[in-house]
Amino acid sequence: MFNPFRRNAGVAWQRIGLASELPDLHDDEGYRIAPRCKAFNIPKEGGSSEPVEDIDMPGDMKDQVLVFKYKGKVHAVDHQCPHSAFPLSQGNLFDIEDFGITLSTGIMCPKHDWSFDIITGKADRGTYKLKVWEVQLRDPPAGAEDDDKEVWVRRKQRIG
Repeated sequence: MFNPFRRNAGVAWQRIGLASELPDLHDDEGYRIAPRCKAFNIPKEGGSSEPVEDIDMPGDMKDQVLVFKYKGKVHAVDHQCPHSAFPLSQGNLFDIEDFGITLSTGIMCPKHDWSFDIITGKADRGTYKLKVWEVQLRDPPAGAEDDDKEVWVRRKQRIG
């Protein structure tokens, strides 16, 4: 049913693949994202997602989403740094901590060393904000492994 009071009600979910296809980046030293993540071109006006062939040469990143698993949880953010238009796939992940307690997870752009919270999108300086995508883990179709899940993403819905 269509709800006229909800913005972007028609924004489609895009299938990315199986969660098992994304290695957990926390298992590696350094937490560098590429080449162990995936990037997809997802057009704003519908259409299906297409994988980016070479993540080190991402081309036009305006409609690209970066999908990765960190500490067992799947995340999706814009591939392009909102400050410097640099590919975040070349950045590093880190834990945002306060007095030894992990509060969130951040990603650092290697071009200017700006950091962004991958949960809220907030930058460590300035008013720039990284676009964070919604992620759903769905049961796979019949015949797939029972313990695996399908990863689906969509642009985060704006409230208000």
